[in-house]
Amino acid sequence: MISGTTTLIAHLGYPTHTFKSSLICNPWFEENGIDAAVVPMGVRAEDYLAVFRSLFTLTNIRGALITMPHKVTTMDLADEISPTARMAGATNAILRREDGSLLADQFDGAGFVRGMLRKGFDPSGKRALVVGNGGVGSPIAASLAGLGLAEIGLFDPNAAASDELADRISLTHPGVRVVVGSKDPDGYDVIVNATPIGMNEDDPLPVDVERIAPGSYVGDVVLKTDITPFLQAAKDRGCTVQVGSDMLFELIPAYLEFFGYEGATPNQLRAAARRPRPA
Repeated sequence: MISGTTTLIAHLGYPTHTFKSSLICNPWFEENGIDAAVVPMGVRAEDYLAVFRSLFTLTNIRGALITMPHKVTTMDLADEISPTARMAGATNAILRREDGSLLADQFDGAGFVRGMLRKGFDPSGKRALVVGNGGVGSPIAASLAGLGLAEIGLFDPNAAASDELADRISLTHPGVRVVVGSKDPDGYDVIVNATPIGMNEDDPLPVDVERIAPGSYVGDVVLKTDITPFLQAAKDRGCTVQVGSDMLFELIPAYLEFFGYEGATPNQLRAAARRPRPA
């Protein structure tokens, strides 16, 4: 039960995006005797500024998780922005520090990279392609670029998003070659679908899977189902795949560490997580 002394972490975004973290974090808090709670809050874009400012007048709020459509908007509301969030151009976590100032950070990329490293794949010196350069794809690309890639390819239907991300990566990691404008996976060792393509059964594949080399590492951010048609096609070609929920369960320990709660592991969180109630 949430009381007036419970430490609160708000989760701000579309209503359909905010419930998952509470179903994962709150059982872990309970099991570990921690008086804290993630509270889902669906907020429309037109109301966001007022809600955000009001939230941080609460005396027991530790911070907030940020999902779409607020990841970019929130950057202007923080007092300090981490290098990772600045390179990604978006934040998904805000921490209120002891002096009341707000720190913005970004963990989507950390979640993807932690999952990759846990599977034993070392991306250093390799080439990666990230399709979708928005609020999820940008931090994934930024985190991958920090692992010593030789080259990163960026593609988004919004060419300006790719160009701006390329500039930020080049500024921070000048040794990484950045290629913009093509989603041809030929020659890439890592291919990431960071778009919503795959949420619907009749969606096209995000790239031409026949051009992916067997043995490549292929990831998807879609959470609606673990093995999307894209990942199934990649598995059929002999690729190692990473499902969307892998990224989710890897990034939540990073979130919790950011808010001062150490020790959660992906396996513990999976075991403790509650399933959402049927609609």
